Amino acid sequence: MALPAWVWFLGFFALPVLWIVYYSFGYKPDIYHPIATDKLSLHSYHEAFSRSFVHVFSQTLQISIIGTTLCLLIAFPFAYWLATRVSPRWRGVLLGLVVVPFFVNFLIRTVGWLILLSPAGPVSSLLQRWGVRSEPLHLLQTRGAVQLGVVYNYLALMILPLFVTLDRLDPAMREASKDLGANRAKTFRQITLPLAAPGIVAGLLLVFIPLTGDYITALVLGGAKGNMAGVVVASQFTVAQDWALGAAQAVILIAMILGTVGVFGLFALVIRTIVRASRRITLPPVVEEAI
Repeated sequence: MALPAWVWFLGFFALPVLWIVYYSFGYKPDIYHPIATDKLSLHSYHEAFSRSFVHVFSQTLQISIIGTTLCLLIAFPFAYWLATRVSPRWRGVLLGLVVVPFFVNFLIRTVGWLILLSPAGPVSSLLQRWGVRSEPLHLLQTRGAVQLGVVYNYLALMILPLFVTLDRLDPAMREASKDLGANRAKTFRQITLPLAAPGIVAGLLLVFIPLTGDYITALVLGGAKGNMAGVVVASQFTVAQDWALGAAQAVILIAMILGTVGVFGLFALVIRTIVRASRRITLPPVVEEAI
């Protein structure tokens, strides 16, 4: 039963990634050929670690972490409200409204923000009409526009796993916590949040990994100030025709994603160990009375 999944994984993920790794050790022979692999070396990696590229990679990491955090802060209250406060009759309708944007092409959704945030767009006009701003809005081609775009494009990927996890929580658990004297904050911290941890982890991975490799949002909304690593990698393959350098940058980007996920995973394990140790109760030894 697992054979089709393994074939899909090997054919459409493992082999392409290994091919990119192989290309990363090649070089660009001339202006007419994008790649040559007759002589393998680490020259592309030395070039990829230049100062400008490192700055773009660090900026990408900052945008990804901030965007993932904002998605979590926005999605968790909404998913909790949807799972615990909305009646089942309307729950499906609201979930449908969350999913509807995914029926529209990713590029079209991003271009929609290009129209909204333009200096002559409706947002700028409303702000000037209400007296909030005295001049047109100049948010495009900035890092803030990219940050807004990635949060909008990936927010649903955080809401859906959180809703599934929170919807499966037994309400009796929270009621028992309140009956034992815990207030709402303590119930949320000790009952709801630990039980929702699988959904939080799934949402973080679903958002952080594709967000870090995104290049459409940065290309449409960011410009030079909001550049991301995905744009740099894509430009090496499509514009500069230097596949070796683009492959090396792609490998570095993959390593950066895996390293970041590993660091935060290790940090989460340490926090969980500390929390479990603080909750541990040591019972006094039982002393048997002599008869």
